Amino acid sequence: RVLVKAGEENAGVVDIGDGWAVAFKMESHNHPSAVEPFQGAATGVGGIIRDIFTMGARPVILMDSLRFGPILGTVPGAKRNRRLFSEVVAGISHYGNCVGIPTIGGEVYFDESYEGNPLVNVFCLGVLRHSQIARGAAKGVGNPVYYVGSETGRDGLAGAAFASRDLTEESKQDRPAVQVGDPFKGKLLLEACLELLASGCVAGIQDMGAAGLTCSTCETASRGGTGMQIDLAFVPQREPGMTPYEILLSESQERMLIIVQRGREATVKEICDKWDLPYAHVGEVTDDGFMRVLDHGRVEVEIPADKLAHDAPVYERDVSPAPVAPEPADLPAKDPVQSLIQLLAHPTIASKNWVYRQYDHTVRAGTVVAPGSDAGVFYVREAGKYLAVTTDCNGLYCRLDPREGARIAVAEAARNLTCSGATPLAITDNLNFGNPYQPQIFWQLREAVEGMAEACRKFDTPVTGGNVSLYNQNPNGAVDPTPTVGMVGLIVDERWITRQNFRDSGDLIYLIGPIGNELGASQYLAVIHGRKEYRPPRLIYDLELGVQTAVRGLIQKGLVKSAHDCSEGGLGVALAECCISGERSIGAFVHFNDWGDHPDRLLFNESQSRIMLSVGPADAVTMEAACEAAKIPFRRVGEVGGSELVVATQGETLRWEIAELYEAWYYSIERAMNR
Repeated sequence: RVLVKAGEENAGVVDIGDGWAVAFKMESHNHPSAVEPFQGAATGVGGIIRDIFTMGARPVILMDSLRFGPILGTVPGAKRNRRLFSEVVAGISHYGNCVGIPTIGGEVYFDESYEGNPLVNVFCLGVLRHSQIARGAAKGVGNPVYYVGSETGRDGLAGAAFASRDLTEESKQDRPAVQVGDPFKGKLLLEACLELLASGCVAGIQDMGAAGLTCSTCETASRGGTGMQIDLAFVPQREPGMTPYEILLSESQERMLIIVQRGREATVKEICDKWDLPYAHVGEVTDDGFMRVLDHGRVEVEIPADKLAHDAPVYERDVSPAPVAPEPADLPAKDPVQSLIQLLAHPTIASKNWVYRQYDHTVRAGTVVAPGSDAGVFYVREAGKYLAVTTDCNGLYCRLDPREGARIAVAEAARNLTCSGATPLAITDNLNFGNPYQPQIFWQLREAVEGMAEACRKFDTPVTGGNVSLYNQNPNGAVDPTPTVGMVGLIVDERWITRQNFRDSGDLIYLIGPIGNELGASQYLAVIHGRKEYRPPRLIYDLELGVQTAVRGLIQKGLVKSAHDCSEGGLGVALAECCISGERSIGAFVHFNDWGDHPDRLLFNESQSRIMLSVGPADAVTMEAACEAAKIPFRRVGEVGGSELVVATQGETLRWEIAELYEAWYYSIERAMNR
């Protein structure tokens, strides 16, 4: 299915059938968002959108994966984290809403490791015909090179270099390195570039992202096996007296480098004038393999394009594995009723409605499953296809075992798509780590990459591209290693689209997969016991693949009314979310009569490969027969209905009013942000 592979172009491209394809990618804007959160996040959105339409695709979906320090409490750190959180969300919504692309989902985590160094990862997906795939290669010796888009200024100067340093107390002085976005100019650029591509006048096209003109010129020349000569005197500039160094390394936004077919210059003028975009003929494609930069005719730079673009050395650095403690046999007893309420109110688990109600997730009228479910689902009208998308990663798992954490990130992303009725197709990744010169950080990076690669092979989900963001640390240390996975799935039949919330009284509840008992690295240990330690749960590929394949089959047979992945917070949180995450809340009675002591271990362990289903009574026999034939563990655990969530074990019966669970879960972040 992969039409454009990782590393070949600005984004990967995957076939979705009938001559249609999707281009998608995820990128970070972490350091800029730490010092100027609104513009840092907004330009992160703008940059990833340009990567997608550079491929010839029309962007139709945005998602985000965000990480911040704790926002609860009155300490100065929490106040600053709330400001960062608020402005990052505002920046994402500002750019996405203005350009008219729906943000249909994502994830937000809060943890001390991200204090002062938020992670802002943005995902974008676009749709195109196979014949529309564009390339960022400088082809055709003698073809003119055009600059199209906003004038070059001093904003974002050396932004890529700023992002390659640790954050310190002095980093706020780097605000000039943060780019300033103009979403309305971005919209004009999007439409103009798609029209230029459709006209056939474009031989190659490249976004001016990191390192600006420097990167776009050497990358296109290197990919094309050619050279390029430009004269900076012709570059549109909005500030007087800019030096060649500043012009080359400016990261002013909304700019493109376009290699035009000779003789088609008039088409460029006509289309750019129509969209009121600045443009200039700045150079030509050459045949000598050199990137040559002139300033008013004087040579300022002359270097082989390959040396800057693709001939980078591969580093082998010292590594230092981190020991992982086994899980404790006993923990102090805690009230499971209060523990579930506390977990639902914790910002990492609580409803993210405060975030996504700021996003226009219905623009383009294609959103089928809105933010808040296991995955966002979007109808691509042009192609007549339904796509499901998700972003996933548990940084705590990766801190304690980066290989296992990365494997689980891939598995959970696939599980979320499965719960939505989709077949996983491919992934993009965003690898967020600390300073790679530190042996333990380099070990984390190596382990996570190898774990992710292993899992992708098992799930048959190729990596189509992505982003690496290093030096994510503050004076207190590195962020938790966070190899975020963005995964895309295809839903062939509208009837297969499945949501996570229970629907009707009398429906039967099934747990597909094991009950589990692994508490290590769980949110229960972290939030209730204050212990972020011990080995994370183990992923068993055969079990995971069996569960997902069986559940997709049940959905495709029309037997499933709801499906929800069990992840952070375990069975307890999954059951509560099934009850309270729909348009109307509904209760459930669940029994685990063979479970004795320690209901907290039953409710809050985070063992993998578990999905909570609801099924109509008339379909129960057929559903159970299908699970038995698939040889996967399953059990009927209860029934939907009432105004309480009731969990009965061998030793006791636990009760929660649905209204109380909803109150704790739905309003938690809003209360924190209104402090």
